[in-house]
Amino acid sequence: MLAEYFPVLIFLAISIALGIVLLATGGILGKLLDHARPDSEKSSPYECGFEAFEDARSKFDVRYYLVAILFIIFDLEIAFLIPWALVLDDLGVFGLMAMVVFVAELIVGFFFVWKKGALEWE
Repeated sequence: MLAEYFPVLIFLAISIALGIVLLATGGILGKLLDHARPDSEKSSPYECGFEAFEDARSKFDVRYYLVAILFIIFDLEIAFLIPWALVLDDLGVFGLMAMVVFVAELIVGFFFVWKKGALEWE
């Protein structure tokens, strides 16, 4: 019975060894290359790809979070379509009608968000 787990043990050993080698290589090369050519760009602080211009505790525009939450919501709802499509033959007409209702709710929600102006970025 233990012989059945031998390939799993080999896989774990190789993956741990590969992880250690990659981390060590990255650390060594990072130190060699970063200290070899110091640069003001390398040591400058950055946030979201641009230079920080305000205090870190200042208020952030809520529209950014709104768009991010809407993306997550619609993305997760669309993720339900893949398993449904795989078992559509087994579900029959009931599954089709359930998905029609689901997609209709998705479209109504999208138009509601669009009408409220949540997708507008000024």
